[in-house]
Amino acid sequence: MPLIAAGTTVLGQQLCSPGWVDVSGARILDCGPGLPPRPPDVDLPDAVVVPGFVDIHVHGGGGASYHGPDIMRAAEFHRRHGTTTTLASLLSASHHDLLTGVRALAEATRAGVVAGIHLEGPWLSAQHCGAHDRRQLRDPQPSEIDALLAAGDGTIRMVTLAPERPGADDAITRFVDAGVVVAVGHTDASYEQTQHAVALGATVGTHLFNAMRPLHHREPGPVLALLEDARVTVELIADGVHVHPAVLRAVIEAAGPERVALVTDAIAAAGRGDGSFRLATLDVDVVSGVARVRGTSTIAGSTATMDQLFRTVAAGSGLAAAVHMTSTTPAHALGFGDVGSLRAGLNADLVVLDRDLELTAVMAGGQWVLDDGMSHPHALRRLT
Repeated sequence: MPLIAAGTTVLGQQLCSPGWVDVSGARILDCGPGLPPRPPDVDLPDAVVVPGFVDIHVHGGGGASYHGPDIMRAAEFHRRHGTTTTLASLLSASHHDLLTGVRALAEATRAGVVAGIHLEGPWLSAQHCGAHDRRQLRDPQPSEIDALLAAGDGTIRMVTLAPERPGADDAITRFVDAGVVVAVGHTDASYEQTQHAVALGATVGTHLFNAMRPLHHREPGPVLALLEDARVTVELIADGVHVHPAVLRAVIEAAGPERVALVTDAIAAAGRGDGSFRLATLDVDVVSGVARVRGTSTIAGSTATMDQLFRTVAAGSGLAAAVHMTSTTPAHALGFGDVGSLRAGLNADLVVLDRDLELTAVMAGGQWVLDDGMSHPHALRRLT
């Protein structure tokens, strides 16, 4: 039952300097600003404590993929970088391979390794397929949707689709009725088609700007339709590659941190340096940290981690906004009610950062994510 005191703690959207969090088992018992109610078990006067990160769009990391057998290894890699809640993303694949992937991730969800499944395709635009195998793209069919929902048994939490594809209206309705969040992405949809998808129940824009019809002053396309609707949360990959920093700032200012969810869209190459990798059926080369489909200029996900994205947006938008975009907003967008904030009764998921916002320790479900098999990580001990 550790009581943790820190030089700065972000509680809700309040910066508390100092602040404290009292953990009991897997939950937060209490928290507050100022000095703790009793001597702390862990005293971190030079640290910043924020909620665990929530990544709702990630394909792998640390050399492992959510598309393969090493689901645990990928999740553990990102947990060490502060992601305590992961929505594991699957790329477009054949019906058989997609069912296999869903069944494996459904088991991992029930085991608590990940928080659910994101189907990024296969109902996407061939014109904006990005790093998806265009041979696997198809129109949504009720029979396939029903089979995938049955295989997931409640673990499919989000799907990305292109609303202009035949059958998309029925697909959106089917998924929404099943309690699945529908995201618009990899799309050539018009402004009006996107508005229609939102009216049917789509509430997320998948990695805004990337792999979608670009904004044009006479045909604004999906970007403006997603940005201007208060019901929609927009994903942004704030790695300095997918979106220009000026565009990142403009979107945050226009939509507000309450509607921007930072995502890594990371692939197995994250944390592995430059080299050659596999992304589902495609070969990918990473050069200077940027992943591209071999022989093309097409960006193939990212090599980012959530702690990196947190530092980027905190530098420009402040700590409270960074917490919103890396924890609170994505949790709200997916209906994850037990995470996303440091508040009494929620999961004891938190990240400890130093004064430079470099990650030093992670707690998930009330347990320290260890680096040495001892009671808490070396980095944390250096801060006490």
